[in-house]
Amino acid sequence: MVILEIKKVSKFFGGLAANSNISFSVEEGSIVGLIGPNGAGKTTLFNCITGYYAPSRGEILFNGRRMNGLKPDKICKLGMARTWQVVRPLAKMSVLENVMVGALLRTSSLKAARELAMEQLRVVQMDIKAQVLAGGLPLGDRKRLEMARVLATQPRMVLLDEVLGGLNPTEAEKIIQLILSIKQKGLTQMVIEHHMQAIMRISDVVVVLNSGEKLAEGVPGEVVKNQHVIDAYLGGEVADSR
Repeated sequence: MVILEIKKVSKFFGGLAANSNISFSVEEGSIVGLIGPNGAGKTTLFNCITGYYAPSRGEILFNGRRMNGLKPDKICKLGMARTWQVVRPLAKMSVLENVMVGALLRTSSLKAARELAMEQLRVVQMDIKAQVLAGGLPLGDRKRLEMARVLATQPRMVLLDEVLGGLNPTEAEKIIQLILSIKQKGLTQMVIEHHMQAIMRISDVVVVLNSGEKLAEGVPGEVVKNQHVIDAYLGGEVADSR
């Protein structure tokens, strides 16, 4: 079943097309990797999908519903949540309180929000740090905290924007295993990432953007052999990604 449809989406800033006529669909329960060089339009597309930008042209359908013009809070309530490249927790609140903010989307009960938040902290293996102030966390923990806060909104689909960025190999592996465990629970994910080995490991389908346009789409083994993708983005990394 298709949960997300991107239909000929374009986004213009003045005369510049950050996204141009992009189309693809996402199957429920799958992981779609979104890759491409810096400036390819990946985060702009995320912003269009999640309501931070309105598409200039085209349609975005989530679970069969047209999303154009909806605000981010409404889209989140419909079951789509996202992370950000730059992680900014609520620094003066505890780890638990940060995740409760996400949980309060679904309940007005602080008790229920606390229970849901603790459940998600256990999922990301941060329950032992529940009472720690979020502002003092190292980057790897802040990334997992943000994922817990997103999961606490009880989404049907999550969009992860460079969630591995800046992490050491051990921290990155924890996030990769978390992404795979979330998939086993049936949650749909779209992941922007430059870490090619990780993208090839986790993705069912890879979509490649270049200069705001879709360059290629397919299973990882096909995309990594696509000469246009190699020329535009992969270059010398292609051998290591196979």
